[in-house]
Amino acid sequence: MKRESRRGEAAPAGKRRGRGLRLLRRLFPDCVVDSVYEIDYDRLYRSGVRAVLYDIDNTLVLHDEPATEEAKRLFRRIHGAGLRIALLSNNQEKRVGSFARECGADLYFCDAHKPSPKAYRRAGAELGLPGRALFFFGDQLFTDIWGARNAGIPNALVRPRGREKYFHIRLKRLLERPILFLYRHFGEYREGIRIEEDGARK
Repeated sequence: MKRESRRGEAAPAGKRRGRGLRLLRRLFPDCVVDSVYEIDYDRLYRSGVRAVLYDIDNTLVLHDEPATEEAKRLFRRIHGAGLRIALLSNNQEKRVGSFARECGADLYFCDAHKPSPKAYRRAGAELGLPGRALFFFGDQLFTDIWGARNAGIPNALVRPRGREKYFHIRLKRLLERPILFLYRHFGEYREGIRIEEDGARK
């Protein structure tokens, strides 16, 4: 006999698991990269990207580290490729503004409240670019990647540059582990940004 479903009945376990995995997929990055310093930005430009968005701490430099010569050279290289640069950080004006000025960023947002998509969308609006012409790099799933996904911006999870300085971030790293496990086994896990020969970004 066919069993009729009733309003208020719990969904079958399989459906609940499927729904849970779909929600977790919102935390999956488009790809994983070892370092922002190893990206071929000329090819990224040819793929249609016109601006790169960065988190700062443990993405470009260590936590609370001032702008390094390596970061300044990177920004010059990116500008040379024809790309513009925006910084999106949950840190304060003193930290973000000074870093942006020293490195020569075109735009920056402090107190960005990631994972809210607002700063990501404002960056696109102020640069005059649609989401598909942006590419975001960050080292944390729960702030950086989730925010980029919420804003519909292509993104890469960057492996942290060093050991975490603060306890609350070390705690988030522990929470990230099972999600990264699921990403590797159930997501479209990718190492590096794939760019086809015709210039299309994958």
